[in-house]
Amino acid sequence: MCLLGVIAEGDFYKDIDITWGEHGVKILGSNFLLLSLHHSSGSGFRSKAEYLHGRMDMQLKLVSGNSAGTVTAYYLSSEGPNHDEIDFEFLGNTSGEPYTVHTNIYTQGVGNREQQFYLWFDPTKNFHTYTIVWNPHRIIFLVDNIPIRVFNNYEARGVPFASRQPMRLYSSLWCADQWATRGGLVKTNWSFAPFKAYYRNFDAKGCVWSQGSSYCPSNSTAMTWQTQDLDAHGRRNLRWVQKYYMIYSYCKDYKRFPQGRPRECRLSRFS
Repeated sequence: MCLLGVIAEGDFYKDIDITWGEHGVKILGSNFLLLSLHHSSGSGFRSKAEYLHGRMDMQLKLVSGNSAGTVTAYYLSSEGPNHDEIDFEFLGNTSGEPYTVHTNIYTQGVGNREQQFYLWFDPTKNFHTYTIVWNPHRIIFLVDNIPIRVFNNYEARGVPFASRQPMRLYSSLWCADQWATRGGLVKTNWSFAPFKAYYRNFDAKGCVWSQGSSYCPSNSTAMTWQTQDLDAHGRRNLRWVQKYYMIYSYCKDYKRFPQGRPRECRLSRFS
């Protein structure tokens, strides 16, 4: 079967399926989409294609105003109880307070690798680019091409890594006020509904999975994500983000791991 190895400059009309809350999904153009949340009934979509590694870029403008209790999720996930998953979750807050960017990585159904950040800009005023790079060597989370998190492949050292299960891109807008804002202390104010998040310029480059195998592009430009790492400039940016904007890392939560931090935390200089 002949497969297209790269899907770039995605077309929302052709490249996504609505997964739930159809009334809350509006495709406003080939590269522009709206998700909305009405009184606890949210909405979501996923990519038609599955990928075994790739680079996913999306521009988002998050829910503005009092968004407490809402979660805008943007992530890669496989299927099944032992799934792999790579998460961006944007946790809303009351007006004037910063969003929390929650990241997590699941391998074989197990997560517990949370890192959280504030952003250095207001993500509700303009579109910003959020990127997941997933290659055989590492996972990189980027915001406007600035790395905020790196998770390296240490499978050879006994650390599970998302390397064998194909994943789709998912996104959703939903109510999680039992935990999302200040641990569930602040509830959603439905007088501000409908809550709206905007998407544009979906750009997916990756090895497309079909019928039990993947097809990777031969174009060298499209393949740069396969070996993408941080250069000196990227490492400086990562240290800047982690010094000034990281608000939680499981690797620094010594109370949570009294028997010793997870192995990957001891191996990586980026944890």
